Amino acid sequence: MMAHSPADSLVELEDAVANSPPERCVRILSGIVRLLAAGGNLPQDMLVNVVDGVLLRLAARVAPGALVELSNALAELNVAPQETLRHLASHEDPEIACPLLLRSPALSAADLAIIAATRGERQQFAIGARDSIAADVTEALIKHGGPALCLALIKNPGTKFSQAAHAALIDRHGQNDEVTKALVLRPDTPDLIVRKLLSVSPGKISPGKAAPAKPNASAVPPAPAYAPVTPRLPGPAAYANARPEIVALSRVGKLNDSTVNRFAIRGETANLVTALSVLSGAPIEIVEHVMTDGDCEGLVMACRASRLNWATTLAILGNRGGARLSFAERERAQHIFETLLLSTSQWTVRWGEIAARANTSDPGHRGAKGGG
Repeated sequence: MMAHSPADSLVELEDAVANSPPERCVRILSGIVRLLAAGGNLPQDMLVNVVDGVLLRLAARVAPGALVELSNALAELNVAPQETLRHLASHEDPEIACPLLLRSPALSAADLAIIAATRGERQQFAIGARDSIAADVTEALIKHGGPALCLALIKNPGTKFSQAAHAALIDRHGQNDEVTKALVLRPDTPDLIVRKLLSVSPGKISPGKAAPAKPNASAVPPAPAYAPVTPRLPGPAAYANARPEIVALSRVGKLNDSTVNRFAIRGETANLVTALSVLSGAPIEIVEHVMTDGDCEGLVMACRASRLNWATTLAILGNRGGARLSFAERERAQHIFETLLLSTSQWTVRWGEIAARANTSDPGHRGAKGGG
């Protein structure tokens, strides 16, 4: 008997497929999948290349249910027939495409990025749930997906973010509070990106009011040195609601300058006061006192005790009430901040003085006993 070359065998197999009824095509398809999974004596890459054309021909002859089974089978292979893989992964039917988009290690980042840009929401979410997502795929998903998909990407620890991906996220969803919060809390988000995202987020600004700008000494009208500051303080219930999240952030090391800056810029007073209380160790009523004191010294000390930097301290000072800091007030606040020491003994004395002033202040002052 004359031996057949692999090419001759492949031609005969393709002819058989062309002349077989759909039921037999399904059996042939199953046999090829088993062959791919088993590997046999042929190198895996050679095997998949040989059967790729046959699988494509078979895929056109069988029902959608068989293609779903084929996708699930191919999704488990480290080396898979590329043409067939791309055909199924880019299929309009998400039942066929999603198993590969979610699990296949053989799909390239370039293929995933193209599919993310051209297919529907279910396919995008399947890609967004992969164990590892390359930065260019992340960028494509952000550009072509909605805020819910972006939240899923941010919460997936396997998502890689490039500078371009962060820029696309800020451009499309920078004013979405949920996206902002999730990105701030993501451990590997660069500090610069967090600050840029916060700068374009409207936060909790009342309708008809412009977002608070960063303090600008040359543009701010002078204010009395000890003018009363009247931020709208929350009640004890608001502090109680804020405390679990603030404590959780502190425990994982995310109650930092970026997070507190966000609270200040967006006017989240309950979160801000609770954060200063947790970071400094001072009770809520003392933090409330320094927040409403016309003299900025106590609040600067509270920020210094909380190990916040000057930029965050300035954001807190500039967003705590209606009146803005004058140039002289800003200069004085910065001098206090830069000359204060973190010595435990000095802080014990200073906080004792602040506590005494808080306890002798007006009885109508709103405190939150036990909230610290």
